[in-house]
Amino acid sequence: MRVAVSVRDVAAAASVSVGTVSNVLNQPGKVAPATVERVLQAIDELGFVRNDAARQLRAGRSRSIGLVVLDVGNPFFAEVARGAEDRAAEAGMNVLLGNSDERTAREAAHLELFLEQRVNGVLITPASEDLSVLRRLRDSGVPVVLVDRDVVGGSFDSVSVDDVEGGRLAATHLLEIGRTRIAYVGGPQSIQQVADRLRGAREAVRDRPDVTLEVIEMSALSVLQGRAAGEAIVARPASERPDAIFAANDLLAVGLLQAFAIMSDVRVPEDIALIGYDDIDFASATVVPMSSIRQPAHLIGATAVELLLQELSMPDGDHERSVRFLPELVVRESTGGRTAGP
Repeated sequence: MRVAVSVRDVAAAASVSVGTVSNVLNQPGKVAPATVERVLQAIDELGFVRNDAARQLRAGRSRSIGLVVLDVGNPFFAEVARGAEDRAAEAGMNVLLGNSDERTAREAAHLELFLEQRVNGVLITPASEDLSVLRRLRDSGVPVVLVDRDVVGGSFDSVSVDDVEGGRLAATHLLEIGRTRIAYVGGPQSIQQVADRLRGAREAVRDRPDVTLEVIEMSALSVLQGRAAGEAIVARPASERPDAIFAANDLLAVGLLQAFAIMSDVRVPEDIALIGYDDIDFASATVVPMSSIRQPAHLIGATAVELLLQELSMPDGDHERSVRFLPELVVRESTGGRTAGP
Protein backbone atom coordinates (compact mmCIF):
# COMPACT_ATOMS: atom_id res chain seq x y z
CA MET A 1 0.00 0.00 0.00
CA ARG A 2 1.33 3.40 -0.97
CA VAL A 3 1.91 5.79 1.95
CA ALA A 4 0.43 9.25 1.42
CA VAL A 5 3.02 11.98 0.93
CA SER A 6 2.72 14.81 3.46
CA VAL A 7 3.58 18.50 3.38
CA ARG A 8 6.49 17.68 5.70
CA ASP A 9 7.87 15.22 3.14
CA VAL A 10 7.71 17.91 0.45
CA ALA A 11 9.42 20.43 2.75
CA ALA A 12 12.23 18.00 3.54
CA ALA A 13 12.77 17.14 -0.13
CA ALA A 14 12.89 20.82 -1.12
CA SER A 15 14.96 21.85 1.93
CA VAL A 16 12.41 24.45 3.02
CA SER A 17 10.03 24.88 5.94
CA VAL A 18 6.49 23.54 6.07
CA GLY A 19 5.30 27.14 6.09
CA THR A 20 7.09 27.81 2.82
CA VAL A 21 5.37 24.82 1.18
CA SER A 22 2.04 26.14 2.45
CA ASN A 23 2.77 29.55 0.94
CA VAL A 24 3.67 27.99 -2.40
CA LEU A 25 0.33 26.16 -2.42
CA ASN A 26 -1.80 29.07 -1.23
CA GLN A 27 0.09 32.36 -1.73
CA PRO A 28 2.95 31.74 -4.19
CA GLY A 29 3.48 35.47 -4.66
CA LYS A 30 5.08 35.59 -1.22
CA VAL A 31 7.81 33.11 -2.18
CA ALA A 32 10.91 33.66 -4.33
CA PRO A 33 10.48 32.18 -7.83
CA ALA A 34 13.48 29.88 -7.43
CA THR A 35 12.04 28.48 -4.21
CA VAL A 36 8.62 28.02 -5.81
CA GLU A 37 10.25 26.05 -8.60
CA ARG A 38 12.13 23.84 -6.10
CA VAL A 39 8.98 23.09 -4.11
CA LEU A 40 6.94 22.33 -7.24
CA GLN A 41 9.68 19.97 -8.42
CA ALA A 42 9.57 18.14 -5.08
CA ILE A 43 5.75 17.91 -5.30
CA ASP A 44 6.03 16.42 -8.77
CA GLU A 45 8.74 13.92 -7.85
CA LEU A 46 6.99 12.74 -4.67
CA GLY A 47 3.51 12.66 -6.16
CA PHE A 48 2.09 14.89 -3.44
CA VAL A 49 -1.71 15.38 -3.60
CA ARG A 50 -3.15 18.34 -1.75
CA ASN A 51 -5.73 17.41 0.92
CA ASP A 52 -8.42 19.95 0.14
CA ALA A 53 -10.85 18.40 2.62
CA ALA A 54 -8.50 19.07 5.54
CA ARG A 55 -7.74 22.55 4.26
CA GLN A 56 -11.43 23.34 4.00
CA LEU A 57 -12.04 22.17 7.57
CA ARG A 58 -9.32 24.48 8.82
CA ALA A 59 -10.55 27.42 6.74
CA GLY A 60 -14.21 26.81 7.63
CA ARG A 61 -15.28 27.01 3.98
CA SER A 62 -14.72 25.32 0.62
CA ARG A 63 -14.61 26.19 -3.03
CA SER A 64 -17.92 24.42 -3.60
CA ILE A 65 -21.52 25.53 -4.15
CA GLY A 66 -24.43 23.22 -3.44
CA LEU A 67 -27.25 22.98 -6.00
CA VAL A 68 -30.51 21.12 -5.33
CA VAL A 69 -32.98 20.68 -8.20
CA LEU A 70 -36.39 19.03 -8.36
CA ASP A 71 -35.50 16.44 -11.00
CA VAL A 72 -31.99 15.97 -12.38
CA GLY A 73 -33.51 13.74 -15.08
CA ASN A 74 -35.37 16.74 -16.50
CA PRO A 75 -33.21 18.28 -19.24
CA PHE A 76 -34.34 21.74 -18.11
CA PHE A 77 -32.67 21.31 -14.73
CA ALA A 78 -29.66 19.67 -16.36
CA GLU A 79 -29.18 22.84 -18.40
CA VAL A 80 -29.67 25.00 -15.29
CA ALA A 81 -26.90 22.98 -13.63
CA ARG A 82 -24.66 23.43 -16.67
CA GLY A 83 -25.14 27.20 -16.51
CA ALA A 84 -24.35 27.21 -12.79
CA GLU A 85 -21.26 25.06 -13.30
CA ASP A 86 -19.96 27.24 -16.14
CA ARG A 87 -20.21 30.43 -14.08
CA ALA A 88 -18.83 28.76 -10.95
CA ALA A 89 -15.82 27.47 -12.91
CA GLU A 90 -15.05 31.01 -14.03
CA ALA A 91 -14.84 31.94 -10.34
CA GLY A 92 -12.61 28.96 -9.49
CA MET A 93 -15.42 27.06 -7.78
CA ASN A 94 -17.28 23.81 -8.38
CA VAL A 95 -20.90 22.72 -8.02
CA LEU A 96 -22.16 19.80 -5.94
CA LEU A 97 -25.46 18.62 -7.45
CA GLY A 98 -28.33 17.10 -5.48
CA ASN A 99 -31.65 15.76 -6.78
CA SER A 100 -34.62 16.17 -4.42
CA ASP A 101 -36.96 14.22 -6.70
CA GLU A 102 -39.64 16.69 -5.54
CA ARG A 103 -39.38 15.24 -2.00
CA THR A 104 -38.64 17.38 1.04
CA ALA A 105 -36.88 14.53 2.90
CA ARG A 106 -34.35 14.11 0.12
CA GLU A 107 -33.94 17.86 -0.11
CA ALA A 108 -33.13 18.01 3.62
CA ALA A 109 -30.59 15.20 3.26
CA HIS A 110 -28.76 17.07 0.50
CA LEU A 111 -28.70 20.27 2.53
CA GLU A 112 -27.23 18.40 5.51
CA LEU A 113 -24.53 16.93 3.29
CA PHE A 114 -23.72 20.34 1.86
CA LEU A 115 -23.28 21.71 5.38
CA GLU A 116 -20.87 18.88 6.16
CA GLN A 117 -18.93 19.78 3.02
CA ARG A 118 -18.63 23.43 4.18
CA VAL A 119 -20.14 24.76 0.94
CA ASN A 120 -19.86 28.49 0.26
CA GLY A 121 -23.57 28.71 -0.44
CA VAL A 122 -26.65 26.89 -1.69
CA LEU A 123 -28.69 27.26 -4.88
CA ILE A 124 -32.02 25.49 -4.65
CA THR A 125 -35.38 24.94 -6.30
CA PRO A 126 -37.45 24.18 -3.17
CA ALA A 127 -39.66 21.11 -3.17
CA SER A 128 -42.38 22.86 -1.15
CA GLU A 129 -43.66 26.26 -0.07
CA ASP A 130 -42.21 25.79 3.44
CA LEU A 131 -38.91 27.66 3.39
CA SER A 132 -38.23 27.50 7.13
CA VAL A 133 -35.27 25.14 6.67
CA LEU A 134 -33.73 27.50 4.13
CA ARG A 135 -34.23 30.46 6.46
CA ARG A 136 -32.41 28.61 9.24
CA LEU A 137 -29.63 27.77 6.80
CA ARG A 138 -29.32 31.40 5.76
CA ASP A 139 -29.43 32.61 9.37
CA SER A 140 -26.55 30.24 10.20
CA GLY A 141 -24.36 32.11 7.72
CA VAL A 142 -24.82 30.03 4.56
CA PRO A 143 -26.05 32.19 1.64
CA VAL A 144 -29.09 30.80 -0.19
CA VAL A 145 -30.30 31.69 -3.69
CA LEU A 146 -33.63 30.38 -4.95
CA VAL A 147 -33.53 29.01 -8.50
CA ASP A 148 -36.60 29.00 -10.75
CA ARG A 149 -38.56 30.30 -7.78
CA ASP A 150 -39.48 33.78 -6.59
CA VAL A 151 -40.58 34.54 -3.04
CA VAL A 152 -41.86 38.05 -2.37
CA GLY A 153 -40.56 39.41 0.92
CA GLY A 154 -38.74 36.17 1.69
CA SER A 155 -35.33 37.73 2.28
CA PHE A 156 -33.79 35.49 -0.37
CA ASP A 157 -32.03 36.35 -3.58
CA SER A 158 -33.84 34.59 -6.41
CA VAL A 159 -33.73 33.88 -10.13
CA SER A 160 -36.96 32.91 -11.83
CA VAL A 161 -39.12 33.05 -14.93
CA ASP A 162 -42.55 34.67 -14.95
CA ASP A 163 -44.50 31.40 -14.97
CA VAL A 164 -47.85 33.17 -14.74
CA GLU A 165 -47.02 34.90 -18.00
CA GLY A 166 -45.83 31.59 -19.43
CA GLY A 167 -49.15 29.95 -18.60
CA ARG A 168 -50.98 32.89 -20.13
CA LEU A 169 -48.89 32.61 -23.32
CA ALA A 170 -49.62 28.89 -23.67
CA ALA A 171 -53.39 29.14 -23.11
CA THR A 172 -53.73 32.25 -25.28
CA HIS A 173 -51.99 30.42 -28.12
CA LEU A 174 -54.45 27.53 -27.84
CA LEU A 175 -57.36 29.99 -27.89
CA GLU A 176 -55.95 31.73 -30.95
CA ILE A 177 -55.90 28.47 -32.92
CA GLY A 178 -59.60 27.97 -32.08
CA ARG A 179 -59.47 25.44 -29.23
CA THR A 180 -62.15 25.70 -26.54
CA ARG A 181 -61.88 22.49 -24.45
CA ILE A 182 -58.49 22.88 -22.82
CA ALA A 183 -56.94 20.53 -20.26
CA TYR A 184 -54.05 21.54 -18.03
CA VAL A 185 -51.96 18.48 -17.16
CA GLY A 186 -49.70 19.33 -14.24
CA GLY A 187 -47.97 17.96 -11.19
CA PRO A 188 -48.66 18.66 -7.53
CA GLN A 189 -50.06 22.14 -6.91
CA SER A 190 -47.62 22.46 -4.00
CA ILE A 191 -44.92 23.13 -6.61
CA GLN A 192 -45.10 26.86 -7.20
CA GLN A 193 -44.22 26.67 -10.89
CA VAL A 194 -47.11 24.27 -11.51
CA ALA A 195 -49.55 26.52 -9.65
CA ASP A 196 -48.31 29.69 -11.37
CA ARG A 197 -48.61 28.22 -14.86
CA LEU A 198 -52.18 27.16 -14.10
CA ARG A 199 -52.93 30.62 -12.77
CA GLY A 200 -51.75 32.16 -16.03
CA ALA A 201 -53.87 29.76 -18.07
CA ARG A 202 -56.93 30.62 -15.99
CA GLU A 203 -56.34 34.31 -16.52
CA ALA A 204 -56.17 33.74 -20.28
CA VAL A 205 -59.57 32.00 -20.41
CA ARG A 206 -61.28 34.08 -17.71
CA ASP A 207 -63.26 36.23 -20.14
CA ARG A 208 -64.17 33.35 -22.45
CA PRO A 209 -67.41 31.73 -21.19
CA ASP A 210 -67.33 29.42 -24.20
CA VAL A 211 -64.02 27.90 -23.06
CA THR A 212 -63.55 25.17 -20.43
CA LEU A 213 -60.28 24.59 -18.57
CA GLU A 214 -59.99 21.17 -16.97
CA VAL A 215 -57.21 20.52 -14.45
CA ILE A 216 -55.63 17.06 -14.45
CA GLU A 217 -53.20 16.80 -11.53
CA MET A 218 -50.57 14.07 -11.69
CA SER A 219 -48.21 12.94 -8.94
CA ALA A 220 -45.02 14.00 -10.72
CA LEU A 221 -43.73 16.00 -13.69
CA SER A 222 -42.46 12.98 -15.61
CA VAL A 223 -42.84 11.18 -18.94
CA LEU A 224 -44.48 8.22 -17.19
CA GLN A 225 -47.07 10.45 -15.53
CA GLY A 226 -47.72 12.18 -18.85
CA ARG A 227 -48.30 8.83 -20.48
CA ALA A 228 -50.69 7.83 -17.69
CA ALA A 229 -52.63 11.06 -18.23
CA GLY A 230 -52.74 10.40 -21.97
CA GLU A 231 -54.06 6.87 -21.43
CA ALA A 232 -56.83 8.20 -19.21
CA ILE A 233 -57.81 10.77 -21.83
CA VAL A 234 -57.78 8.17 -24.61
CA ALA A 235 -60.10 5.97 -22.52
CA ARG A 236 -62.81 8.64 -22.63
CA PRO A 237 -65.42 8.83 -25.38
CA ALA A 238 -64.15 11.09 -28.16
CA SER A 239 -66.80 13.71 -27.38
CA GLU A 240 -65.49 14.05 -23.80
CA ARG A 241 -61.85 14.52 -24.67
CA PRO A 242 -60.21 17.96 -24.64
CA ASP A 243 -59.32 19.48 -27.99
CA ALA A 244 -56.15 21.02 -26.55
CA ILE A 245 -53.71 20.23 -23.74
CA PHE A 246 -51.31 22.51 -21.94
CA ALA A 247 -48.73 20.35 -20.15
CA ALA A 248 -46.90 21.88 -17.19
CA ASN A 249 -43.57 20.73 -18.60
CA ASP A 250 -42.18 19.06 -21.70
CA LEU A 251 -41.66 15.67 -20.03
CA LEU A 252 -45.40 15.42 -19.37
CA ALA A 253 -46.04 16.51 -22.96
CA VAL A 254 -43.73 13.79 -24.31
CA GLY A 255 -45.62 11.17 -22.30
CA LEU A 256 -48.96 12.46 -23.56
CA LEU A 257 -47.71 12.32 -27.14
CA GLN A 258 -46.54 8.73 -26.62
CA ALA A 259 -49.96 7.67 -25.33
CA PHE A 260 -51.74 9.26 -28.28
CA ALA A 261 -49.35 7.73 -30.82
CA ILE A 262 -49.24 4.21 -29.38
CA MET A 263 -52.65 3.55 -27.88
CA SER A 264 -55.16 5.30 -30.11
CA ASP A 265 -55.95 7.07 -33.31
CA VAL A 266 -55.80 10.49 -31.64
CA ARG A 267 -54.02 12.84 -34.02
CA VAL A 268 -51.88 15.74 -32.87
CA PRO A 269 -52.72 18.52 -33.57
CA GLU A 270 -55.84 17.71 -35.60
CA ASP A 271 -57.77 16.12 -32.71
CA ILE A 272 -55.81 17.44 -29.75
CA ALA A 273 -53.37 20.33 -29.91
CA LEU A 274 -50.50 19.96 -27.45
CA ILE A 275 -48.13 22.50 -25.92
CA GLY A 276 -45.47 21.90 -23.28
CA TYR A 277 -43.23 24.05 -21.11
CA ASP A 278 -39.41 24.51 -20.85
CA ASP A 279 -38.54 23.88 -24.53
CA ILE A 280 -36.01 21.15 -23.79
CA ASP A 281 -34.05 19.73 -26.74
CA PHE A 282 -36.45 16.78 -27.01
CA ALA A 283 -39.34 19.14 -27.77
CA SER A 284 -38.17 19.76 -31.32
CA ALA A 285 -37.12 16.13 -31.87
CA THR A 286 -40.36 14.27 -31.10
CA VAL A 287 -42.31 12.53 -33.88
CA VAL A 288 -44.60 15.57 -33.89
CA PRO A 289 -42.35 18.51 -32.98
CA MET A 290 -43.87 20.13 -29.93
CA SER A 291 -44.79 23.71 -29.27
CA SER A 292 -43.47 24.87 -25.93
CA ILE A 293 -42.82 27.80 -23.63
CA ARG A 294 -39.10 28.47 -23.60
CA GLN A 295 -37.14 29.29 -20.45
CA PRO A 296 -33.49 30.46 -20.55
CA ALA A 297 -32.27 27.52 -18.45
CA HIS A 298 -28.52 28.06 -18.85
CA LEU A 299 -28.86 31.77 -18.06
CA ILE A 300 -30.95 30.99 -14.96
CA GLY A 301 -28.19 28.78 -13.53
CA ALA A 302 -25.41 31.23 -14.37
CA THR A 303 -27.33 34.18 -12.90
CA ALA A 304 -28.00 32.28 -9.68
CA VAL A 305 -24.27 31.73 -9.19
CA GLU A 306 -23.60 35.39 -9.98
CA LEU A 307 -26.02 36.48 -7.24
CA LEU A 308 -24.35 34.09 -4.82
CA LEU A 309 -20.89 35.42 -5.67
CA GLN A 310 -22.12 38.96 -5.11
CA GLU A 311 -23.53 37.97 -1.73
CA LEU A 312 -20.24 36.33 -0.74
CA SER A 313 -18.35 39.49 -1.65
CA MET A 314 -20.84 41.73 0.20
CA PRO A 315 -22.18 39.65 3.13
CA ASP A 316 -23.82 42.69 4.73
CA GLY A 317 -25.52 43.87 1.54
CA ASP A 318 -29.12 43.61 0.32
CA HIS A 319 -30.17 39.95 -0.05
CA GLU A 320 -33.63 40.32 -1.52
CA ARG A 321 -32.56 40.77 -5.11
CA SER A 322 -34.95 39.20 -7.58
CA VAL A 323 -34.06 38.54 -11.22
CA ARG A 324 -37.03 37.50 -13.33
CA PHE A 325 -36.86 36.51 -16.98
CA LEU A 326 -39.74 36.52 -19.45
CA PRO A 327 -40.71 33.23 -21.16
CA GLU A 328 -41.07 32.87 -24.91
CA LEU A 329 -43.68 31.05 -27.00
CA VAL A 330 -42.16 28.59 -29.49
CA VAL A 331 -44.71 27.30 -32.03
CA ARG A 332 -44.20 23.94 -33.73
CA GLU A 333 -46.33 21.30 -35.41
CA SER A 334 -48.09 20.01 -32.27
CA THR A 335 -50.28 23.11 -32.33
CA GLY A 336 -50.46 23.41 -36.09
CA GLY A 337 -47.46 25.61 -36.72
CA ARG A 338 -44.49 24.87 -38.90
CA THR A 339 -41.46 23.29 -37.30
CA ALA A 340 -39.44 25.94 -35.53
CA GLY A 341 -35.72 25.80 -34.93
CA PRO A 342 -34.20 24.70 -31.62
